[in-house]
Amino acid sequence: MESTIINSMKKRRTIYNLGKELPVMKSTVEDAVREVITYAPSAFNSQTSRAVILYGKEHDWLWDLILSKLLAMVPDPEQKKQTEDKIAAFKAASGTILFFEEMATILQLQEQMPLYSENFTLWSHHGTGIAQFSVWTVLAELKVGASLQHYGNLIEKEVLAHFSLPASWSLTAQMPFGSIMQEPGDKDFLPSEERVRVIS
Repeated sequence: MESTIINSMKKRRTIYNLGKELPVMKSTVEDAVREVITYAPSAFNSQTSRAVILYGKEHDWLWDLILSKLLAMVPDPEQKKQTEDKIAAFKAASGTILFFEEMATILQLQEQMPLYSENFTLWSHHGTGIAQFSVWTVLAELKVGASLQHYGNLIEKEVLAHFSLPASWSLTAQMPFGSIMQEPGDKDFLPSEERVRVIS
């Protein structure tokens, strides 16, 4: 089956070995993120996804903050070294995209439609996942490497304050991106018969 979208999805991989030199202009990455955030679907067209793109010292500040939080939680010296190496790889990237959800909109929808109230948080997770995957796939099309990380529970308060972001924004993921310094290895897949059933 020939499909441009599926071919793009196949290019999206987790890239841990990232470099500073992007294969495209920064503005190209920024425009791509804006387009994805605009057009990614959301429940009731709520448009709750938000993104912040960090470069330079602000990108470094983020990963230094994450490292400090993690080291305070890791007592073992060997684990500390592994943690330092892991975060250094993310910091070596060209930049980071922070993904957020606008919780004020979600709360408003919960009040407006109490019948669906319990579902809006779940649908918000769906929406941010769609936005993250779509940005990741578009970056792959641009030959920009990326990975998806989740340290929001450790750093949200500091991030919102440091960047003067609304208190109603909830930090859902961090995506370091940059040049691909090492291609990923082959990826194994379960047989499609185990994951997709056709019933008629």
